[in-house]
Amino acid sequence: MPAPAAKLGAQWMSPTDVRSAITRIAATRAKHSNILTRINEQVGRRRDEVERSLRGLDGKDRTSVVNKTLSGYRAELIRETAEPRKLLTRELEQLRRAVQSASTHYRSPVQMLMRDTLGSERRSRIMQQIAASGPAELASLAEYAAAQGDRELAAALCGRVADLPRAHRLFSAAELADVLFGDLHRELSQALVEAERRVLEALEDEQQASTGRGSAQRVLEIAMLKKRESEIGAYAADDDAEEEEAAA
Repeated sequence: MPAPAAKLGAQWMSPTDVRSAITRIAATRAKHSNILTRINEQVGRRRDEVERSLRGLDGKDRTSVVNKTLSGYRAELIRETAEPRKLLTRELEQLRRAVQSASTHYRSPVQMLMRDTLGSERRSRIMQQIAASGPAELASLAEYAAAQGDRELAAALCGRVADLPRAHRLFSAAELADVLFGDLHRELSQALVEAERRVLEALEDEQQASTGRGSAQRVLEIAMLKKRESEIGAYAADDDAEEEEAAA
């Protein structure tokens, strides 16, 4: 099986950049949702007004007139708010593409550990010192690196253990990296999934508002993303309504 090709065009985003993008997505999503909420509120008020004015008609005729009136009124509100909604969904798509591209840089804790210590002179010296170390000594040093949170030592050990035959590897590079970068990796992984889910929810709301029909495929993708967020479980999921209201 061929090794995966490097994505050399992937955009770089630091953990702070990723968190900032998530905040912007939540705020923009809230603005878009609020526009649609106001439309529904206006339509609801118009329904009350029309029904009161048509009390003299029988039920069937009244329902037909009310529905036609509200359909036209909703279409008018959708047209009036088309431009601001378009700008918001465009911004969401741009942010979505950015975080999708940046996800390449957060594939695993090992990747993050090795990048974090890149260029470290101490890491280079350690690699020289452990070049001839045996499996038992390397395992002992791995335990020490995990206990001390020593990233340079851990990175050097991850590089060294990869040179050993599998039967002689007394510790896992992935487990060692997870001790040092696992929490951050899970946080960012969940944030990247959350960003995708929020944007898809906004696009689904937009399509339903514009056409009256949603996308079954998109609804399925949203459900799968929610499941993935729950599986990662890096942080408790806040109530979306409260979070988006606060962001707005």
